[in-house]
Amino acid sequence: MTKLLFMGTPEFSATVLRGLLLDGRYEILAVITQPDRAVGRKKQIKMTPVKEVALEHNIPIYQPEKLSESKELDEIMSLGADGIVTAAFGQFLPSKLLNSVTFSVNVHASLLPKYRGGAPIHYAIINGEKEAGVTIMEMVKGMDAGDMVAKASISIEDTDNVGTMFEKLAVVGRDLLLKTLPDYISGNIAPEKQDHTKATFSPNISPEEERIDWHGNARQIFNKVRGMNPWPVAHTLLNGERFKIYQVKEVKGQGQAGHIIAKTKDQLIVATGQGAVALEVVQPAGKPKMLIKDFLNGLGRQLEVGDSFGQ
Repeated sequence: MTKLLFMGTPEFSATVLRGLLLDGRYEILAVITQPDRAVGRKKQIKMTPVKEVALEHNIPIYQPEKLSESKELDEIMSLGADGIVTAAFGQFLPSKLLNSVTFSVNVHASLLPKYRGGAPIHYAIINGEKEAGVTIMEMVKGMDAGDMVAKASISIEDTDNVGTMFEKLAVVGRDLLLKTLPDYISGNIAPEKQDHTKATFSPNISPEEERIDWHGNARQIFNKVRGMNPWPVAHTLLNGERFKIYQVKEVKGQGQAGHIIAKTKDQLIVATGQGAVALEVVQPAGKPKMLIKDFLNGLGRQLEVGDSFGQ
């Protein structure tokens, strides 16, 4: 039985971990995940999905703020693991940890060398890619730059957003890892080097990037909104306050970018730099997420054609 350390944080990682736990060829010696964080407006402390899985299976858990400087690192290295599997862990691994095991692989949610970094699924959707995927790669000192062990891809549909693609790619990544790992460990797979000249990057989304630029065309805004749904959520300004937009639909129409060009009791259409979008799911400042018809029946009743977002 191969002894593993597993490192990951979000639900994507938890799906991969569950797959390994159901496979009798592996023993998870410990889980390393990010510290519990305060989330939401009420700042409630929440465990990571990976920690929740580890607790269910009585697996030792380590949550260093920074693994390379942690007191736990030597203890983790002394556990006697054969290898390391990471999936959306969110930290670089120290070289001495990588050197302490026979192998270390990462389940990365992009088709490398495209979209190295922490937000590959977001950028794939925002940039209008037709497909996304997962790469199993060897861990090296460098951001997602290791040799590639295996790849698998799926289509990105117009109905997809970050949430749906995370769910789909988590399953793709889990299945690809379980299929590939035995042959990799036995030496039957020769990893392929990345073409570093073709590398693109997908750093974590900054607050500035969440803002909608209404001068983009309708397709770009459609992709941006779904590329940030359900997190971190695209937003604009309405009467000087943040106005989150979770879902829009491309529609016909022209007008001054960011201005309302049509309004009914259940529809609000906003012009873009080219074309228009109908807002479908929104969240006004200080209010819960709601359908556009509910917004228009309440806070949005005062809006008129010609009013603008983003000012």
